[in-house]
Amino acid sequence: MGESQQAWEGLLQDLYRRGLTGKHLQLVITDGCPGLAAALEVVYPRVLHQRCWVHKMRNILEKARKRDYDEIKAGAQAIYRAGSAREARERFRRFRKRWIEEYPVTVKQLERDLPELLSFFRFPRHLWRKLRTTNIIERVFVEVRRRTRPMVCFVNVASVERIIYSIFHRFNLDWRNRTLRVFTQAA
Repeated sequence: MGESQQAWEGLLQDLYRRGLTGKHLQLVITDGCPGLAAALEVVYPRVLHQRCWVHKMRNILEKARKRDYDEIKAGAQAIYRAGSAREARERFRRFRKRWIEEYPVTVKQLERDLPELLSFFRFPRHLWRKLRTTNIIERVFVEVRRRTRPMVCFVNVASVERIIYSIFHRFNLDWRNRTLRVFTQAA
């Protein structure tokens, strides 16, 4: 599948037709793929979109000169580590003031993406750390690669599907149990 809006829209429309209507969907976290973001607007227009801070930090830091790296990193981290969305926007203003002359493109991209980078602030504080990145899903894909690579080849497609299903099933059970503990403790 490609990364275009059309490709993502096709996938999301298929999920919608199969029952994932988004009725209870509150937030979608993505790595920043523009095609996916545009498709989400079409298929799930009422759902909040959170851009992944890990991916955004990589984008910001790959453009930083070595001498500026640590200061840029600290300034950008201060934005998402703020105690509120309002404080995060204030920290961004400081970041903008400090770096706009030296890194105008990077600062403008961060400013453009800021609303979607701060969506996690609308949820309970104890969830912020998990909601601001795609790490949860990426961890699952790392596990799939770890389990399937040593096998080199598979007997048939069904054997691959069984392995991947079992990995995802285990993660779902673990996630459900952790979520219940989190919400039970919060109550």
